[in-house]
Amino acid sequence: MTTTAAPATATPVVGFDRVTKRYGDVRAVDSLSLRLHPGETVALLGPNGAGKSTTLDLLLGLKHPDSGTVRLFGASPRAAIVAGRVGAMLQSGGLMDGVTVAELVGLACSLHPRPYPVPDVLARAGIAQIAGRKVDRLSGGQAQRVRFALATAGDSDLIVLDEPTTGMDVSSRRSFWATMREQADRGRTVLFATHYLEEADAVADRVLVLHRGRLLADGTAAEIKARAGARRVSFDLEGAVDEAALRALPCLTSIDVSGRTVRIQSSDADATVHALYGLGLHPRNLEVTGLGLEQAFVAITAAEEAKQP
Repeated sequence: MTTTAAPATATPVVGFDRVTKRYGDVRAVDSLSLRLHPGETVALLGPNGAGKSTTLDLLLGLKHPDSGTVRLFGASPRAAIVAGRVGAMLQSGGLMDGVTVAELVGLACSLHPRPYPVPDVLARAGIAQIAGRKVDRLSGGQAQRVRFALATAGDSDLIVLDEPTTGMDVSSRRSFWATMREQADRGRTVLFATHYLEEADAVADRVLVLHRGRLLADGTAAEIKARAGARRVSFDLEGAVDEAALRALPCLTSIDVSGRTVRIQSSDADATVHALYGLGLHPRNLEVTGLGLEQAFVAITAAEEAKQP
């Protein structure tokens, strides 16, 4: 997506300043500071329990921080939401039963200070063909698209999405992200939490990684991959595979042996490959590539977890 550069003096769309939220002895969000700017598409990643949902709840004013401040467009979350500047699609909470899709979307549009026409909202979400269906008769993917319609019922400047494509098929996911690209290209800020890391890699121009409530990494997908400091080495071997010898190769961070195919992650691929040939082995189909975002995410969070007592 295209990122719209914000002037240094521009008021951030989202501002967290040393925000902490506790549940008993657990710090779900721990002194979190971040800024989001107009036109950014930002992926929020983290393992289960990292604080993603709590962060979104704080951003939307559904929860209040124990310390620190949360500001949207320089004001309180409530003020920004009342003004219609925020659209949200959350996993929690059900849809209203006993009404049709069109009736529910119509209600959302009527409540928005800057509403779009109902037919436009239905078409954008890809649900015009089920507009007359009762909400409690929808599939999981259809219900997700209805939630998206509710989040985009009006002209909001910030769109917050929590696991937006869960339950959607491949075609629906592609259509959904094409719509999100259009929103960002119009200068809107899109923040989404997801477990589909390939989506974050393909869609987001900025990635935030949370771990135990702290911001562990913040950068482009390419920067996050580079930070992991590892590369993938894969090859095939003929004859018996001496797994013990392979595990003794230098700079390994992980190894997987499946039959005669070996897949390695290495912090210094050159040293690992040099030592591989030093063992007298003759690997075939040798490939050395950078980590994907998913592998980088796992490597970064695993390294942080190893530091914990």
